[in-house]
Amino acid sequence: MQDIVLTTIISVLLFSAALIPYIRRMRTKEKKAKKKFDEMRITGLHESRTMHPHIDVTNCIGCGGCAKVCPEGDVIGVIEGKATLIHGAKCVGHGLCVEACPVGAIELLLAKPGRSADVPMVDGHYETNVKGIFIIGELGGIGLIKNAVRQGKAALEYIAAAQAPHSAEYDVAIIGAGPSGLAAGLTAASKNLKYIVLEQSDVGGAILHYPRAKVVMTAPVELPLWGKLKLTEVTKETMLDTWQKIIAKTSLNVSVNEKVVEVQNNRGHFSVTTSKRTLTAARIVLALGRRGTPRKLGVEGEELSKVMYRLIDASTFNGSHALIVGGGDSAVEAAIGLAIQNGNDVILSYRGKEFTRIKERNRTHLMEQVARKKITVIFDSHLRQILEDEVVLSTPGGEIRRKNDFVFIFAGGELPFEFLKKLGISMHQQSID
Repeated sequence: MQDIVLTTIISVLLFSAALIPYIRRMRTKEKKAKKKFDEMRITGLHESRTMHPHIDVTNCIGCGGCAKVCPEGDVIGVIEGKATLIHGAKCVGHGLCVEACPVGAIELLLAKPGRSADVPMVDGHYETNVKGIFIIGELGGIGLIKNAVRQGKAALEYIAAAQAPHSAEYDVAIIGAGPSGLAAGLTAASKNLKYIVLEQSDVGGAILHYPRAKVVMTAPVELPLWGKLKLTEVTKETMLDTWQKIIAKTSLNVSVNEKVVEVQNNRGHFSVTTSKRTLTAARIVLALGRRGTPRKLGVEGEELSKVMYRLIDASTFNGSHALIVGGGDSAVEAAIGLAIQNGNDVILSYRGKEFTRIKERNRTHLMEQVARKKITVIFDSHLRQILEDEVVLSTPGGEIRRKNDFVFIFAGGELPFEFLKKLGISMHQQSID
């Protein structure tokens, strides 16, 4: 009897010795997750404006597997035993959380709660209802680089296999030089198709708008004419440099700074009008981003790599001098997000005399940071020049020069949906309650 009691006591002690530290670790993680979530709610960054994981809390078992595999760090956390979207604005659609969930409680969506997002309708080959027009990559709801590359390859392999005689100048015109567009171009070249890749700005797609030195997480992928791309954790600069090397080595036919203005269906082929010329193609592949074309100010120095049009992760900026340009909620939320980090000096420049179109919550938090002298708001001001370590603002009182490391411009943008509607491409809505 005593042996049984002793064995039971030892078993309980051993079990407790393992369980108690585990519970403590879980409580510490939950405490950190709650703190982060509260910070993100203040700035509005807990919600995602595009791709994000939707968690079915009724099925979630709180294992934390989704949080562990997320390469972006703190997009998801476990709070009160359930996975919670903490930093939705940071999500770039890797989809690893979906794969890691053992009970299928996570789904990757484009719309935030209570909203809906238009998603183009495509078939298994990524062809739309308009025969000859294909959609791949982020526009079709895929944000992960390896998946975007896979779509680009698959679409062009199908186009090559179904190729028929035509009178167009090109077999295929690929619009967009992000990962999916470049993969499509490489596949087209490997299949001996006559192709062209058209890009309105520069090579890289959404990666171009990441912060300098932002870590881009991807997975090894096989690229035609190049081989395996083995990068798994790299900076933005390294990723972009790699794409440039691939283009140079493969002599990929990419035309940058050439915006597609219009695409017309001419029965049998398409006429593509760009900012530089008009060309014809038998097939069109749209490899566009969902965020559209950021509206640029056209000021000197705007091409510098320190200039961005989206704040992905405020926590990566510390001890920096930042300028935010804009007067809407996105600009104000970015300013607040940067202000609550360590050692940042934030200037918010707005051309108006007061904020007239921001949420009251954002106005309250902005004024709190202004009172703490974490944010300097300069009304009735215009950005005139961006230098390597300075910015120049013009105001009614004269020119202002300030030390600067980063510039964030929130001047709106041109979304691609009107372009799709003009082409007659059918959409369906992806929404959640």
